[in-house]
Amino acid sequence: MTTVDVLDLEKKVQFLTSQLQQMEASYNDTKTSIENNSRDLDIAWLILCGTSAGFAMLEAGVVNSRNVINILYKNIMDASIGCICFWLVGYGFAYGTTAGGFIGSDNFAISAIYNGAGAGGSDGWEGFFFQFAFAGTAATIVSGSVAERFKFEAYLVYSGICTAFIYPVIVHWVWGAGFLSAWGARPDANGNARPLLSGTSTSNGLIDFAGSGVVHMVGGVSGLMGAILVGPRAGRFGPDGKPKAQRPHNTTLMALGTTILWFGWYGFNCGSTLALSGGAANVAGKVAVTTTISAASGCLMATIISRTIEGTFDIGIALNGILAALVGITANCSVVNPWMAFLIGIISAWIYYGASKLLLKLKIDDPLDAFPIHGACGFWGLLATGIFCTDANVQYAAYPNVNDACGRGEQFAVQLIGALLIVAWASVTSGLTFYVMKLVVGLRVSSEIEEAGLDVSEHGIAAYANELGKVFPASTGDDQVTKVQVSYE
Repeated sequence: MTTVDVLDLEKKVQFLTSQLQQMEASYNDTKTSIENNSRDLDIAWLILCGTSAGFAMLEAGVVNSRNVINILYKNIMDASIGCICFWLVGYGFAYGTTAGGFIGSDNFAISAIYNGAGAGGSDGWEGFFFQFAFAGTAATIVSGSVAERFKFEAYLVYSGICTAFIYPVIVHWVWGAGFLSAWGARPDANGNARPLLSGTSTSNGLIDFAGSGVVHMVGGVSGLMGAILVGPRAGRFGPDGKPKAQRPHNTTLMALGTTILWFGWYGFNCGSTLALSGGAANVAGKVAVTTTISAASGCLMATIISRTIEGTFDIGIALNGILAALVGITANCSVVNPWMAFLIGIISAWIYYGASKLLLKLKIDDPLDAFPIHGACGFWGLLATGIFCTDANVQYAAYPNVNDACGRGEQFAVQLIGALLIVAWASVTSGLTFYVMKLVVGLRVSSEIEEAGLDVSEHGIAAYANELGKVFPASTGDDQVTKVQVSYE
């Protein structure tokens, strides 16, 4: 080979090397772009959630027309107070570094989230937003249980305490690094999780995929405590102790609210995959199917119950059947098969109906049936997870441990223990909160305010013009309306 040939070969090698380097750079750029797109898609997925409008419309439809503004205002304040309280302390209690598996201890005011915190990955902003939506839901459930007779100021205090402390502690137990968690429970010095029951990878910890227990049972049980301590609405029970009919004032709003909630449930249940990339979209698709089947079967079963037991096709019962079934499927939507979701929805409708009748027997007034729907069916949702889950489904849903906990019955025991502990925490903490407020500032409005309606007496305006005529039978000379002056008891 001549010198010219060698030089020519070197030039070709240099050219090929340059081309390879350009191809490598292009590959790396493409890889980075794909990773960034996946990250951005995952982040966008988590901000498509929310059910506040649904709760507001449903509750506004159920309450008396004299109390519509009051219940809407409470829903707005749940979101507003919940946001600030959850931002300042709640999120830290929920997801901060664990203190003995009980409560988070840092990241208050989301101090660990800032521009560039993710070093190229997610900075964490969307995580706070997604979890705030859950916190607001847990709080606003209570407004339905205590509707039409609860002091506005007292309710705001409870809303803050719920989103700052009561709810976040449960979140830490189940979704953070708490002792019930399936996602890194009580890590040891080497970072190894110790899930209930065994403390090893042979156990899963509590499976509550999207919050049957964490969100709905906390709200439902807290609402029950509030309803007990504030007492029933005037005229809800007759002298003989039998309940008197309390018809909703606007079934259109009820149906609209329930429809919004059903749609919003996909944001919570499907969104609880926390991502779409890496195969998570498959799980989200499955969750959408099981959620839909459960809601549909719950509606059908409630319709049958209404016709056969109540003697009529009561749309209120049917709508509540949908919500009950949605609550029942929320914990297990990723770990059950479609036929299981069908049964879960049917049983949820019966549990809601039975719990609603039981409250009336006990003379407990829950205007929105918040405890039967969210509390009782939330409890059922956790138990149904242990009854119907399969080990293959748990692994498909990307839970971290590969074991046979469902097959050998351990998972049911974990679900039962977790459900009882959540009930204990929610009932004690909310009960103490309501009791102390009752002693200090009072919970219930006066009988004059309750009779006049909370809209005109507490907010100075009625939702409907005809309600003003009932309170102000004659207009003043300048056609100005003065706020009702009545005292609190």
